[in-house]
Amino acid sequence: MEQEQFEKLRALIEENKGKRKFKQSVELAVNFKGVDFSKQENRLNLQVLLPNGKGKQSEVLVFADDSNISAKAKELGARVISGSEIQGVASDKAQLNSLLNYEMIAQPSLMTSVARSMGSFLGPKNKMPKPLIGTDVASMINSVSKSVYLRSKGKYLPTVHCMVGKEDMPLEKISANIDEVINSLAKKLGKQNIKSAYVKLTMSSPVKIL
Repeated sequence: MEQEQFEKLRALIEENKGKRKFKQSVELAVNFKGVDFSKQENRLNLQVLLPNGKGKQSEVLVFADDSNISAKAKELGARVISGSEIQGVASDKAQLNSLLNYEMIAQPSLMTSVARSMGSFLGPKNKMPKPLIGTDVASMINSVSKSVYLRSKGKYLPTVHCMVGKEDMPLEKISANIDEVINSLAKKLGKQNIKSAYVKLTMSSPVKIL
């Protein structure tokens, strides 16, 4: 991030920090030009691992039958749903809606069951679980809890929004997270197609930084 951009970020945080009864999120909006998002090849579906996390630990849910994976996931504070419980959760509206509060991971062997029972609900919301690679559930939980997901939404409007931190995080860490998101988008769509970028806190007005 250029110094001028960094100073705009600093001013935004200093002006708004601590003004609410809750810890505000720092949010980034990136707008594009010259990209037709109605075309499948241009649609965004990026996972970006923020180098400094989001300033809070995301809730994680793991679909697993393997006892070692289940035990480790529970030890790390994740919610676990076994294969035999999937249908019951899918048929309970309240439980099904509660899944939207989690980042989800699934053993590959359970992906079909999840898709069959919950795919019509989770799919349109881009909330299908990520398949667990190997048995290193600790690394996977760490990755999804620190990641943001950039996806084309609605009528494929030329913009994406994501959280890049909390107001009490060091400015340098928030700045590095912003850079990571913008660089990932530039790599996918081309730097020349990024029109502008704005940063705001949950309850503040946006400030243009790019």
